[in-house]
Parts: sequence; structure tokens; C-alpha cells
Amino acid sequence: MTSLMLIQTTMIHNFALHLLVISTDIYIAETKKRPSTDFMEKIQKDINASMRSILIDWLVEVAEEYHLVPDTLYLTVNYIDRYLSGNEINRQRLQLLGVSCMLIAAKYEEICAPQVEEFCYITDNTYFMDEVLQMEADVLKYLKYEMTAPTVKCFMRRFIRAAQGSDEVPALQLEFLASYVAEISLLEYSLLCYAPSLIAASAIFLAKFILQPAKRPWNATLDHYTLYKPSDISDCVKALHRLFCTSSGNNLPAIREKYSQHKYKFVAKKYCPASIPAEYFQDAGN
Repeated sequence: MTSLMLIQTTMIHNFALHLLVISTDIYIAETKKRPSTDFMEKIQKDINASMRSILIDWLVEVAEEYHLVPDTLYLTVNYIDRYLSGNEINRQRLQLLGVSCMLIAAKYEEICAPQVEEFCYITDNTYFMDEVLQMEADVLKYLKYEMTAPTVKCFMRRFIRAAQGSDEVPALQLEFLASYVAEISLLEYSLLCYAPSLIAASAIFLAKFILQPAKRPWNATLDHYTLYKPSDISDCVKALHRLFCTSSGNNLPAIREKYSQHKYKFVAKKYCPASIPAEYFQDAGN
């Protein structure tokens, strides 16, 4: 082997190790930036999971109105849940918390974030500018200005590339369908028990199953890139499957209507089989 070839091989090896370190770091970071899974029971007295769902459904509409990137929505929900994990709030201020968290997330993610006046306007001027700014300050202080957080969307970008490695299913349909599944998970307080990376992997599993019910959704490539085996994501996939099957009948339509549009290939209208074969959750070699 020539010196040049040796250098190139070493560089490729080091780059691969660097990618592995990045991957490991993001899994560690997600555990540090996750909200409590029981704040409704232990911290909150005047709000409940249903109110949280209604708020997030409305924030989806706000994000669509202002053409915000998906990361802004996911970060907004992360900030809301982390704040509620340690601060009791009354129902009259829940929407204020929502717009303030979206203001912070938009400043973090958007090239041109909406101004604070626009967030006041979107609430029919229920809150004044100084109230939004004060809540923004309270959230930033409580979160100790730690605004970077690995969300489902962060993991989805990596995982979807691995899932699109073959030409068996249309790439855009898979991406949009997995995104729809991941987004409806934001509404469910009960799903906070699952890590963002686990929800991302489960959303891709379910999307692949819906598009090709007769074929095993998981493979060695997804094992490698997600670090999850089918048995690891079984419970979460089943929870998302129930959510998908009942989404057409709930009274929170924003996400469903969003993904029922032509630009998202009407993925919210996809038929989903009533059950997932148990063998699809068996790990390779079992």
C-alpha cells in the first residue's frame, strides 16, 4: 500500500470514527434535554394532557401560518414540556407559554423569525408584548439558555436516509408519511416516555409498514444507523399505530389536515392495516 493510499485509508477511518462519536454524543444529549414524563401528575394542578394537546395542535397552525421550519415546531414543544416539568402554570397562561416558546425556537431556527408583535396578534392580542417578553425571559432562565436539544426531527433526518437506501418505496412518500407519524406523536403526553430517537425510528418503521404491509419494515441497515432493533421499538410502534388508526376521528385536525395536502402526497389519508404481524418485531437471527 502506498503512503497516499495509507493516508486516505486512515482519513476515511478517522472520519468514520468521528461520525460514530457524533452519533453517540447526540444520543447522550437527548437524555439530558428531555422533559419529565410525569409533570402533569406531579407538578401541574390547573392544566392537563388534553389542554397540552389543544395548545400543540394550535401551534401547528401557527407554524403553518408563518411558514416555520419543522425544527421550530419540535423545539417549541421541547421547551414547553421542559418548562412545565418544573413550573406550575395556570390554564390562562398556557397559550402565553406556547407562543413564548415558539418565539424562542423561531429565533434559534429561522432565518427571519416572526416578531413578538406577530405572536401577540396570533393570540387575538390576548397577551401584551411585555407579557410575552417576560415569559420568554422566564423560560430562558429556567432552561439556563440551553436551547439546543435533539428532537425527533433531528434523528429523523439521519434515519430516513438509511430507510431510503432502496428503491422499493417512493422516497418522498416515505419521508412525508414518517414525518406525519412523528408529528402526531407531539400531541400525546403519554408518548413522552419514549426518547426522541426511539420515536423517530418507530415512525419510520410504521411508515414503511403502511407503504408495504407485506414486507418486513426493518433491516440490518436501519439496525446499524438507528442503534435500535425491532424488539426495542415494538411498544412505541404499537402506540404510534393506534394513534395513526384513530387520528381521523379525533378533534385535533391541524396535523392531519396539513398532511392531507397535495404537497405532502396526501399521506394522512393512507390506509393503515389494523394490526402489525408479530414476526415483524423479531430481531434478526431470532
